[in-house]
Amino acid sequence: MGEYTSHYSVLLKEVLEAFKNETSTQKYFGDMTFGGGGHSFAMAESFADAHIFSVDQDNDALDNGYKLIKERGKSESMTLVKMNFNDFPQWFQKDHSDKKLDGIVMDLGVSSHHFDDFERGFSFREDAFLDMRMNQDKGEFYTASEVLNELDEESLANMIFKYGEERYSRRIAKAIVSFRREQRLERTKDLENICFHAYPANLRHKKIHPATKTFQALRIFVNRELEVLENSLENMFHLLSPGGVLAVISFHSLEDRIVKHKFKEIFQSDKNAAKIITKKPIYPSEQELEENSRSRSAKLRLLQKID
Repeated sequence: MGEYTSHYSVLLKEVLEAFKNETSTQKYFGDMTFGGGGHSFAMAESFADAHIFSVDQDNDALDNGYKLIKERGKSESMTLVKMNFNDFPQWFQKDHSDKKLDGIVMDLGVSSHHFDDFERGFSFREDAFLDMRMNQDKGEFYTASEVLNELDEESLANMIFKYGEERYSRRIAKAIVSFRREQRLERTKDLENICFHAYPANLRHKKIHPATKTFQALRIFVNRELEVLENSLENMFHLLSPGGVLAVISFHSLEDRIVKHKFKEIFQSDKNAAKIITKKPIYPSEQELEENSRSRSAKLRLLQKID
């Protein structure tokens, strides 16, 4: 592993503010994407005697995390486990059935490290193999390259449209199939070039690059991100203590729509047990946007457990 890229913790101040709950003496928190550790370490520093349970499925994040936890003397107050956050509720209820969480943060954004580590294939800024798996353990997920080479044209178009909201998905899918008749599609720059030339000429040099939405769609599909999110939210809510808050930070409309509807569903199933704190999402402050341009699409929604 190379040096793990530093990661800006999006909407950190707002999450910490939401987690202030004076009714709980012993505090436990969950961080469902450890990443660079920003949210986890901030919670450990902000709440006296708190214990933080963090998970990540990325080996780079885990190796870096274990090292930082030891260096910062947090081994007694932080637990970092390798798993997809979808598996966390079952693990927590099995191994810590006597505990409830005062706050759970789910930062659904891709770590800066994944975009900056070009070898992972998340970005088209440099040429690399089209991998895109968060969890690179063999057999767990298909690579982006395998998806691009094995799906038929209609399935490719539907995937790019559904997960990328790409209006030119059919043109891009057709171009992908044409390319792979000659050779396997395995490189980020080849996919970028396909998307660029599939776009109408007058739209190729706009603010959003023609490949952006297709890369997003592939990443979501490869890692089953929306499926995992939808399956996890209610289970996370049940882990909360009275007054505890579930904080979810999303970065595109597909995620935010799921969070919004799932929060409403949980609330309507028992209005005495849940309170939607955010009727509208919380956005990053002007100061945060100046410090970190990648925060610009972030939205925070909060759901509270009621006693």
